[in-house]
Amino acid sequence: MPASFYPRSWEPGHLMIESSAPTATLDELAARGHKLELARPWTVGRLTAARRDADGLLRAAATPRLMQAYAIGR
Repeated sequence: MPASFYPRSWEPGHLMIESSAPTATLDELAARGHKLELARPWTVGRLTAARRDADGLLRAAATPRLMQAYAIGR
């Protein structure tokens, strides 16, 4: 997914994840081909994601951290 801010870089396979994620999860993600960038615990937040399925269904999610992120679409 391209970055939100200019110049909207794209790094296929790149995944930033907090180092506090379970080791088994990190290992499985790496085994599936993700290029992991480990971040310090509780430093990755206020994230949102959205996608539109082929049938037009819009799906969105937001992190519950700090209660400041919302995922909306139309």
